[in-house]
Amino acid sequence: MDITIRVAGQAGQGVKTTGSLLEGALAEGGLHVFSTQSYMSRIRGGLNWFDIRAGEGELFSGKERAEVLVALTDSARDILAETLAGGGKVLFDGSGGDRVAGIERGLQAQCIGLGVPFTKTAKEVGGSPIMANTVAAGAVFALLGYDVEQLCRYLAEVFAEKGSELIDKNVRCARRGAELLGGLAGAVKAPKPGSAPPKVVTGTEAIALAAATAGVKFYTAYPMTPSTPVLHWLAEAAEKYGIVVEQAEDEIAAINMVCGATYAGVPAMAGTSGGGFALMVEGVSLAGMLELPVVVFVGMRPGPATGLPTRTAQQDLQFVLYAGHGEFPRAIYAPGTVEQCYELTRLALQTAHKYQTPTFILADQFLADAGKNIPPLDESPGPIDRHVVDASAGYQRYAVARGGVSPRAVPGGEALVVVDSDEHTPDGHLTEDLAARVAQQDKRMAKLDGLTAEALAPTLYGPKDAATLLVTWGSTYGPAREAVDIINAGKQSVAMLHFSQVWPIDTAAAKRAIGKRKRVVFVEGNQTGQFAATCRQVGVVGECELLSRYDGLPFTGVEIARRVVGKSKRGSR
Repeated sequence: MDITIRVAGQAGQGVKTTGSLLEGALAEGGLHVFSTQSYMSRIRGGLNWFDIRAGEGELFSGKERAEVLVALTDSARDILAETLAGGGKVLFDGSGGDRVAGIERGLQAQCIGLGVPFTKTAKEVGGSPIMANTVAAGAVFALLGYDVEQLCRYLAEVFAEKGSELIDKNVRCARRGAELLGGLAGAVKAPKPGSAPPKVVTGTEAIALAAATAGVKFYTAYPMTPSTPVLHWLAEAAEKYGIVVEQAEDEIAAINMVCGATYAGVPAMAGTSGGGFALMVEGVSLAGMLELPVVVFVGMRPGPATGLPTRTAQQDLQFVLYAGHGEFPRAIYAPGTVEQCYELTRLALQTAHKYQTPTFILADQFLADAGKNIPPLDESPGPIDRHVVDASAGYQRYAVARGGVSPRAVPGGEALVVVDSDEHTPDGHLTEDLAARVAQQDKRMAKLDGLTAEALAPTLYGPKDAATLLVTWGSTYGPAREAVDIINAGKQSVAMLHFSQVWPIDTAAAKRAIGKRKRVVFVEGNQTGQFAATCRQVGVVGECELLSRYDGLPFTGVEIARRVVGKSKRGSR
């Protein structure tokens, strides 16, 4: 069993704070949680919401309908009331005991709206309207029939560094919020707490932690949603892990600084989104020519241009795959879970250094902001192998070597490390010798054989002999996995094949997994089926269907299941 609590209001009103309090307290109480966020590109105003899905078993995506809506504004109540499940409850900031039933004020039949004086109570009990979110959290705990003292204990942890007075005010606000529910306490049937992991981690937090523990010593970015939280996290952890964090003046500066850092031997990363990555493309080509282990985190969002800057999409796969003039090898990882955000960031850094070539981590707003309680990630330093050698006089940076990977030395030793953005000879000096050009280009592209041999095989979830196969990549893992469970529970047979590395592709493993299925459906957050096109290009699949979403909102398991079951093979691509 699981329920969804939707906290909604204006930007700057404490929507995220309220959601985070509920999410953290429910997780510490033993429930599995999965949170998602929907927010407008505004500093103030608009309509934002924070969903906390809590359940007795592990969760992998959000839901379309909520059992509880916490409306911090009248407009949030009126607009989002239609997203409630049947019999849902709305708590809104109103006069105590002000109840609205049925379809009045936009509420669905069988739903109940209850006015709770969040702001008034916060002023009276806590001395500040800013604590309205704590009052609301206490009211939700009571509505679900949970002990508000669990929330109070969590508040003590959250505000531990801010002193006992602030803790006391928040605790009193939470308890008062619970008291205000009166006869509606326990009105919503809620899942029973168990022994789920207590700590919630988001996708960007996992990426940042992985970078820090893997030994990244320089991180730079120009702030751009949804990649910015990595910049913030690493800036806060800079002293702990010995990292230089630079907010660049633009993305051109960011990528070129990473090129300079990696040439000097420093493990480095940059972060951006599609519009910023467009500015990085020339620098990515420079890294390809200089054979530098540059790693870029690209947080995708809908385009073109600025598009929907705070929404989600999987629209930049082909852009990242083909970005850069000329031809050079690359690897692209696309994590599907918070755990994979951690694991694949480390792998991307290791791959970049082993093969001395640009490597990319592709995520999107949905996974970047998604929160999930997972087993503890390793926070201790575990630097990757930089594959740096000691070299002496006569060293050639681009010596033709087996597999295309030349011995890599860095400046500061006995060897002179010469690099050039022009085509060059093995010792790094520019040349227009066409035979040398062919030798160097062949050397660089030879790395693709090694990258392909080490490519991650796709993973199968569900019955091995299922007639219908959902093919997913990146963040669609969670919603598609839930769709598989929903469909199979309905006595139909479907499985999912997920790719967490989208280039190079392990074509042999992919072909074996797809086999001769009657129906192959690619589930993608874009309109044109970019990964389906890539798979057709390398011969992994022939005729297939595309189940796409590109309105800026993430897939849900229920949505995918409904569309898979209700769609025939018409519309195959």
